[in-house]
Amino acid sequence: MATIYDFAATAIDGTPVQLDTYRGRVLLIVNTASLCGFAPQFKGLESLWRDYQDRGLVVVGFPSNQFAQELRSDDQIATFCGTRYGVSFPMMSKIDVNGSGAHPLYKWLTREKPDLFGPWIKWNFTKFLIGRDGAVVRRYAPTDPPSALRRDIEAALAAD
Repeated sequence: MATIYDFAATAIDGTPVQLDTYRGRVLLIVNTASLCGFAPQFKGLESLWRDYQDRGLVVVGFPSNQFAQELRSDDQIATFCGTRYGVSFPMMSKIDVNGSGAHPLYKWLTREKPDLFGPWIKWNFTKFLIGRDGAVVRRYAPTDPPSALRRDIEAALAAD
C-alpha cells in the first residue's frame, strides 16, 4: 500500500472510515491513551486542529491500550477526551499499534518512518505527519509537544 488513503479504520462511534475521505488534506496521526502522562497533549492536539482545520489539517487520534494506559471502552474514551480535554478532532476506535495484531495502518506507518531504534511504536502519543499526497512526512516522539509541530504542519499545508 503506497499511501494512507489505502487504509480504513473505525471511528470511535463504530462508524467505518475510509481514510481516502481525507484525500488532499494534511493528517496528523497520533496513538493516544487517556491515562498516559502525556494525555495533556490532547489540549495541544485540539489547538492544532482548531487553528489549522480550515486550511486542511485533520488530527486523527487512535487510542491504544498496548502500554496499559487506556480506558476499557470506546465510549469511556470518547467521554473522557471530550469532557477532560475538549477533544473535537476525529477519534478512532481503540487499536493495537504494535505486534502481529497491529492495525494495518500502523504497520505501514512504522515501516515508512521507523525511528532510530526500530519501526515499532515505543510509547503513547507518537505522531506521524502525512502530506497532502498521502505519504508520511515525518515521525515525532511522544515527548514532542504538539506546539513543536506547527512549522512542519504549516510547510505541509503550503505544499502542493
